[in-house]
Amino acid sequence: MAQEPQGQDGGAPQDDCLFCKIVGGKIPATVVRETDTTLAFRDINPQAPTHVLVIPKVHHPDAASLAAAEPAILADVVREAGEVAAEEKLDSYRIVFNTGSGAGQTVFHAHAHLLGGRGMQWPPG
Repeated sequence: MAQEPQGQDGGAPQDDCLFCKIVGGKIPATVVRETDTTLAFRDINPQAPTHVLVIPKVHHPDAASLAAAEPAILADVVREAGEVAAEEKLDSYRIVFNTGSGAGQTVFHAHAHLLGGRGMQWPPG
């Protein structure tokens, strides 16, 4: 499991970040959408029939730090999650941001999980 970062990363790509490597083309991914600021790709361990990760191309360790530093890019991430949901023809879906290892975050690069294609329970557990 990845170690949680200590403080801000300032948006610059991180050499040890899996998602920065995917953005840089060093690690392959099944890309479903790409914009100037975001990349959306299928999760390798899907938790629903549709499970797509939408990430900013800039590195920030979590959604809150991304929102504080670059709120327009966080808005891009959420908007692109909606676009992916529309392309996947999802009537209902969930967008999840995990923050910290206790919440299940294993890659400390801000990202949204778009989950759909099955019923979602509440509370999510």
